[in-house]
Amino acid sequence: MSGRGAGGAAAVPARATVAGAVELVRAERIGKTFDVSAPWLTRTLGRQPRLLLRAVDDVTFGIRRGETLGLVGESGCGKSTVARLVVGLYQLTSGTITYDGKNIDALASGRAGRVLRRRLQMIFQDPYASLNPRWRVADIVAEPIRAHRLLRGRRAVHARVDALLAQVGLAAADGARYPHQFSGGQRQRISIARALASEPEFLVCDEPTSALDVSVQAQVLNLMRDLQRELGLTYLFISHNLAVVHHIADRVGVMYLGRIVEIAGKRQLFAAPRHPYTRMLLDAIPDLELTGKARTPVAGEVPSPLDPPPGCAFHPRCPLADDRCRREVPLLKSVPGTSGAGEGGEVACHAVEEGRDGRAAKGGGEGRGVASVRAG
Repeated sequence: MSGRGAGGAAAVPARATVAGAVELVRAERIGKTFDVSAPWLTRTLGRQPRLLLRAVDDVTFGIRRGETLGLVGESGCGKSTVARLVVGLYQLTSGTITYDGKNIDALASGRAGRVLRRRLQMIFQDPYASLNPRWRVADIVAEPIRAHRLLRGRRAVHARVDALLAQVGLAAADGARYPHQFSGGQRQRISIARALASEPEFLVCDEPTSALDVSVQAQVLNLMRDLQRELGLTYLFISHNLAVVHHIADRVGVMYLGRIVEIAGKRQLFAAPRHPYTRMLLDAIPDLELTGKARTPVAGEVPSPLDPPPGCAFHPRCPLADDRCRREVPLLKSVPGTSGAGEGGEVACHAVEEGRDGRAAKGGGEGRGVASVRAG
């Protein structure tokens, strides 16, 4: 993805690891359960039990200041629920989330919550649905400034909005238009400008490029990397597209049915994936270099979270599953990094723990999974 995108967003070289940085966000054994039961009267007359959906189950991760953590997985794995838990849109069922040492429960309380909320913002998947169609763009971008009382006076707010629009590659005159008058990529730039209006340190990006075509994805990703470099932002980046995550993330977590099954540095995970599910995801990426070579297809369907299988949730689809996998839930455990592939990571897999995985590097290598992004 060379060259410059719309608005002057230039491709930037891969960032150095931020291993020495202080942890800004910490999620510790978080869980979220939704009650999806039928109404009480229906259940009573039909003698039906309550139905509880465990969307996120015992998830732990940390994000260092200035880092991008990518969270990937199939639809329904719980990654978007994690995003909403981190910014306080959903209440935790279990576990804790801290931001710069402060529990995010403070988001629900008075002045302390207002100060904390200003420091973290979210970019949503569908830019059109997340923008008020009846408001002009200038009012949309100015709303956080007014809500947090960051500036006084109409002239000062107007100047700040113009600067934000310019920062994301739009013209000041665009502030007088409505969201429906913009393309998908431009609407996402407006969403980014609104998120930056409160001068946050941490952005949760919930599949911000999934609704865009490949060339526009490249422009938006370049813009986000430029902004991170200029403003020192920290990202939690949610996506189902491994190519996008490869381009923007420093570390990658892989989720399956509400749990993180592997988390490692980007180079380590793409060059030497350990969990069988991560390997299957990487094998599913089109790659001309592997034409004619045997691949392991992603077999089967994700089980229903209303009735998850016992033991390891992946065992019905896993070629390495044994009796222990069918009985015992694996825990995330540290594994050493492969030489030349970067730092080690954590894997929740009995086969890896017992050495039955056949070695560490069956994956596709550092250059795997980037073609679709670079096409832009």
